[in-house]
Amino acid sequence: MSLPPLSLYVHIPWCIRKCPYCDFNSHAAPEQLPEAAYVDALLEDLDAELPLAAGRPLQSIFIGGGTPSLFSAAAIDRLLQGIRQRIALVADAEITLEANPGTFERARFEGYHAAGINRLSIGVQSFNAEHLQRLGRVHNPDDALRAADAAVAIFPRVNLDLMHGLPGQSVEQALSDLKQALDFDPGHLSWYQLTIEPNTEFHARPPQLPVDESLWDIQEQGQALLDTRGYAQYEISAYARPEQQARHNLNYWQFGDYLGIGAGAHGKISHYDNDGQLQILRRHKQRQPKGYFEPARRLAGEESIALDDRGFEFMLNALRLTSGTSVDLFKTRTGVTVSTLEPVLNRARQMGLLVDDRSLLAPTPQGRLFLNDLLALFLD
Repeated sequence: MSLPPLSLYVHIPWCIRKCPYCDFNSHAAPEQLPEAAYVDALLEDLDAELPLAAGRPLQSIFIGGGTPSLFSAAAIDRLLQGIRQRIALVADAEITLEANPGTFERARFEGYHAAGINRLSIGVQSFNAEHLQRLGRVHNPDDALRAADAAVAIFPRVNLDLMHGLPGQSVEQALSDLKQALDFDPGHLSWYQLTIEPNTEFHARPPQLPVDESLWDIQEQGQALLDTRGYAQYEISAYARPEQQARHNLNYWQFGDYLGIGAGAHGKISHYDNDGQLQILRRHKQRQPKGYFEPARRLAGEESIALDDRGFEFMLNALRLTSGTSVDLFKTRTGVTVSTLEPVLNRARQMGLLVDDRSLLAPTPQGRLFLNDLLALFLD
């Protein structure tokens, strides 16, 4: 009885300031970041999680935020050394750190690479000064250009993160952003439409977004451009050159396991009980940094994923992948048979949202366009 691959997510919750579209767990950074104390807390948190890992090695580590690049290279080095001392990593483990161009220093990037970061993800969002200002970003176009240039020179794997459908953005401006990103020839691009999320400043005061016709033109022309440059869409908002897909994110989308440490981090862990039944546990951590520093308050909650909920949980992730997943993987990762979903699957196939292949769980091109409608079928 095999268990899924295991990853580690590390959350660093501070930003220079909160962006108006952001619904992640992020907090304005204090004047003096508590780097050393937070790394101590992260490693204590990992110690508490290790019994759940049962000796399994890590396939990937993702340090996200917030703005992890607010932390010094020395702090990231101490964190990674502490992780390696506690749990094994596979030989070619992918180790990603998110970086904000507003914190760019070439020496810092070089320090991250020396510490063991082998994949850098840069939150560019746009190369247009006006759009960056409207998004509340702290960097300017020159910061983004210099950070991207240094990243592709230093790191073997790079992701550039871009948004489109921005307030006041034309089709030409959106494609210009994409072309500038492609000129750096990164292995991976996250390219997605801005959405207005609850509990954000944009939700309280919605900006004027491009009309649907413009959004469709951006998507259609942008995907054609990515295709001509050799980037294959493998996930709803992710494009990569061959062998450059984000392994950490693929593990999420294939319903793999992951430990989560840091303020607001979530984890998912599978194990077999004494009767040989697959159990799946979710754990989440205290969102407020102040509370996270207190060991007794660090674990905010945990719950088992019930058998009846696993099908939707699996589909919520797997149907983001353009190629989907096999029916066999569904059974292995959920512990239930796909027959429990057969009425919904048949309905989705009849609607043209799911491919008509009984060995495969994959969205059609129409299903990718209307992914929310497809996923909603599994909630009924």
